[in-house]
Amino acid sequence: MAAESPHPPSALNRWTQALQRAWLQRGPLARLLWPVAWLYGHLWALRALLYRQGVLHSTRLPLPVVVVGNVVVGGAGKTPTVIGLVRHLQQQGWHPGVISRGHGGRHSAPTPVTATSSPTDVGDEPTLIARATRVPVMVGRQRVAAAQALMAQSPEVDIIVSDDGMQHWALQRDVTLVVFDARGTGNGWLLPAGLLREPWPAPAWGSGPLFVLQTGGRTAGAHPTHAGPVPAYTAQRQLAAHALNAQGNSRALADFQQLPRVGALAGIAQPQAFFGMLQVQGLRLDHTLALPDHADTTALWQALATFDADVVWLCTEKDAVKLFPALPPGTFHRVWAVPLEQTLEPALLHAVDHALSPLQRLSSRHGHQTP
Repeated sequence: MAAESPHPPSALNRWTQALQRAWLQRGPLARLLWPVAWLYGHLWALRALLYRQGVLHSTRLPLPVVVVGNVVVGGAGKTPTVIGLVRHLQQQGWHPGVISRGHGGRHSAPTPVTATSSPTDVGDEPTLIARATRVPVMVGRQRVAAAQALMAQSPEVDIIVSDDGMQHWALQRDVTLVVFDARGTGNGWLLPAGLLREPWPAPAWGSGPLFVLQTGGRTAGAHPTHAGPVPAYTAQRQLAAHALNAQGNSRALADFQQLPRVGALAGIAQPQAFFGMLQVQGLRLDHTLALPDHADTTALWQALATFDADVVWLCTEKDAVKLFPALPPGTFHRVWAVPLEQTLEPALLHAVDHALSPLQRLSSRHGHQTP
């Protein structure tokens, strides 16, 4: 059995964990919060009405836009999906760019992200996307402003992939890809009584088709991820057979089975999923550290500092982009990142290509012309 951090979780973390458990079942806590969810649902309906009546403005760009998002709280696999989709679009002759909110970053205006950007400035997920794809990436609190800045900076871009843009109706889209993990829709209720950010199933906002991507199995008791005629596809996810350290050295994941003390840490939405994947690979974890999603560099390093220096740690790539630059000299051997490998179903990629093909024919140097 893996040992937890020697420090007890904070009251906020305990409340978060209680909520995450409640969101999977219609138990006492979820029922207690249902009236607030009812109010949230009515506010959402009002917002949707204002957009559909044109009171709230939605902008169409002169480029095709593909939104990768979710309708549930927490990570469902959007980042590896964005990376895989961008690589596929490149193979099809597109020149994609990515826009993102940049959660955890301290930017206030649209800010470009490169492979050398600091996650403290622009967020961990955009930094990971930029390093993995080497395409232009722009973060900004407003998706439209971020997209316009991206087009101005990188005129070669002829398609935009919006990371986590499902609820951002201010930006029109041509294809929508909704990502679910093993939790499905949880107990099927809206926040804060359930996982749902918006009612589901629901039609796509704007034009173009909507697809569902299932990135995991299904948690016992969780509601199905979709209903009705929404096309659904799957993705195969597994950890790589190797780990990388801050110097770029690679080591077989199986080698860590022979080490005397191995720990795992994750500052992601569902840390236990990462720990479980490591254990499936046959690793015995002496310690596990579950930190809040988008945990910053200081929190990650302070968590490690509470343990003896002879513990070798495995982390996610999302954590590594923040933690590796903070490692003191001589400790590069202590922390290793395990890449996540995700393979999108070929049928999904074909469906996306089919939806985009008329837009590609209409594309000019700087995007398609809307009829």
